[in-house]
Amino acid sequence: MASNVEAPESWYLALLGFAEHFRTSSPPKIRLCVHCLQAVFQFKPPQRVEARTHLQLGSVLYHHTKNSELARSHLEKAWFISQQIPQFEDVKFEAASLLSELYCQQVPNLVDSAKPLLRKAIQISQQTPYWHCRLLFQLAQLHTLEKDLVSACDLLGVGAEYARVVGSEYTRALFLLSKGMLLLMERKLGEVHPLLTLCGTIVENWQGNPIQKESLRVFFLVLQVTHYLDAGQVKSVKPCLKQLQQCIQTISTLHDDEILPSNPADLFHWLPKEHMCVLVYLVTVMHSMQAGYLEKAQKYTDKALMQLEKLKMLDSSPILSTFQVILLEHIIMCRLVTGHKATALQEISQVCQLCQQSPRLFTNHAAQLHTLLGLYCISVNCMDNAEAQFTAALRLTTHQELWAFIVTNLASVYIREGNRHQELYSLLERINPDHNFPVSSHCLRAAAFYVRGLLSFFQGRYNEAKRFLRETLKMSNAEDLNRLTACSLVLLGHIFYVLGNHRESNNMVVPAMQLASKIPDMSVQLWSSALLKDLNKALGNTIDAHEAAQMHQNFSQQLLQDHIAACSLPEHNLISWTDGPPPEQFQAQNGPTSSLASLL
Repeated sequence: MASNVEAPESWYLALLGFAEHFRTSSPPKIRLCVHCLQAVFQFKPPQRVEARTHLQLGSVLYHHTKNSELARSHLEKAWFISQQIPQFEDVKFEAASLLSELYCQQVPNLVDSAKPLLRKAIQISQQTPYWHCRLLFQLAQLHTLEKDLVSACDLLGVGAEYARVVGSEYTRALFLLSKGMLLLMERKLGEVHPLLTLCGTIVENWQGNPIQKESLRVFFLVLQVTHYLDAGQVKSVKPCLKQLQQCIQTISTLHDDEILPSNPADLFHWLPKEHMCVLVYLVTVMHSMQAGYLEKAQKYTDKALMQLEKLKMLDSSPILSTFQVILLEHIIMCRLVTGHKATALQEISQVCQLCQQSPRLFTNHAAQLHTLLGLYCISVNCMDNAEAQFTAALRLTTHQELWAFIVTNLASVYIREGNRHQELYSLLERINPDHNFPVSSHCLRAAAFYVRGLLSFFQGRYNEAKRFLRETLKMSNAEDLNRLTACSLVLLGHIFYVLGNHRESNNMVVPAMQLASKIPDMSVQLWSSALLKDLNKALGNTIDAHEAAQMHQNFSQQLLQDHIAACSLPEHNLISWTDGPPPEQFQAQNGPTSSLASLL
C-alpha cells in the first residue's frame, strides 16, 4: 500500500530527471526530453503536476524548437489549469509571461492577445510582489515596442507606486529610471529633470546589495549622460561621464553575491555586469564622436566590439545586437571623417547583415542606415545618391534630432550642387538657428549656423558668412565641439584669403590644421594644407609653401587611393538602395563610378 502511494511521485521524478538530463546534454537531446515530459500525461497526473508539465513542455518547445503552435497549446493549457489551483503563483504567472512573449514572437504576431493576458495576470498578482512587478515591466516593454510610450510610462508609474507600497525602494528606482528613459525618448524634458532628481536621491539613500546599488547608479548616470549628449552639451557632460566610468570600474571589482534579497520585489537586475561595461563603452564612444576625439572613439569601439563578440558566443540577448549596431553606426561616421571610406562601407554592409537577421532591428535602424549611406555618398562625391539616401532616411525617421541631422547634411548637398535653390531655402527655413530651432541640441544648432555660413560663402556674402561662422565658433568652443571648430576656422580662413587679408587667414588656418590633425579629420587637413600652400606663396614663405604643398599632395594621394578602393567594392552598389529591406548580395563594380574632381 505504501509503495502505491509513493508510486506517482517516483515515476514523476524519474521522468522529470530523464527530461532534464536530455535537455542539458551536450548537444541537447530535445526530442527525447519532450518525449519524457509527454509521458507524464499517460499517468493521468494530478492538476498541479499536469499544469507544471504543460508549462515545462511549452518552455522547452518555445526555447529549443520552431514548433510554436505546439508550444502555444501547452502554455495555454498551463495558464488555464493553473488559474483553477490555489497558491500556484509561480506556474500561473510564468505561463502567462511566457505565453504573452510567444504571442508577440509569432508571425503574424498576436500582440492583441498578449495585452489582455498580461493585464489579467497583473490584476490577479497583486499579492505576489515579484510577479506583479515583472508583469508590469513586461507589459510596459510591449507598449514601448509598439511606440505607445504614453501607456508604457503610465504602467511604469503604477509599478513605481506599487514598489513603494511594498517597501522596495530598489525596484521603485528601476521603474522610475525606466520611465525617465522613455520620457527622454519622447523629449519631455520638463518631466525628466524632476524625475532624475528624485531617482538620484533614491539611489544614493538605498542601502542594499552593492552590485544592485552600483547598477542603479550606472542606469542613473547613463540617463544623465545621454540627456547631455542629446542636448549636444559635450563639455558639460564630462563630470557625469567620469562618474559613470568610475562606477563601472567599481562594479567590475565586486563579486556577485548569491544572497537573495529579503524582499521578493527586489529580485531584479537591470543588466548583467558585462552588458553594463559595453554600454559604458558605447556612451564614451558617443561622447568622443561629438567632441571630435576620433582616435579615442575608435579605441573604445574596438574594446566594446571585442567584448560583444565574446558575449554573443554565450548569450543570444537581442540587446547585444542593438549595442553592436549602434557602435558600428558611430565607428562608420568616424571612418568617413578619418579618410577610411572603404572600411566604412564594409561596416555599413555589416550593419545591413545584422538588420537582415532581425526585422525589429531593421525597423529601428533603417533611417540611420540610409543616413550613413548618404554621408558615404558625400565622401565619394555621389551627390544625387546622397540626396536619395537622405530623402529615404527622412521618410523613415520620427526622431527629431536625427531628422535635424539629416536635414543639415541634405542642405550641404544642395549647397554643393549649386542649382537647388528652392529646395535649399525650404530646408533652411526648417532649421533656422536664429528662430525656433526645432531641437534643443546645442551641437546641431551650431552645425546649422555653419551650414548658413557655408551658403553665404558660396554666394560671396562674406560679411554674413563671417557672422554665422563666428556664432558656430562661439557655440563649438563653449562645448568643445572640435570638429565644428576646425571646419569653421578653415572656412573663415578661406574667406579672409579671398578678401586678401592673408595674416588673418593664416591665424585661422594654422589652428584649424592643428585641430584637424588632432581629430584627425582628413578633409579639413586637405583643405587647410591647400590654403596654407597658397597663403605661404602669397606671403613669400617659399619653404613653408613647399612643405604645405607636400602635405597637400600626401593627403590627396591617401584620399584618392581610399576613394578608388571604396568605389571598387561590390558594397558600393548599396548607394542605389533606397527602399525596402537591405539587399542581400552585391554585384562587383568594374571600377569607380563617382567623380574624383572634388579630391584633386
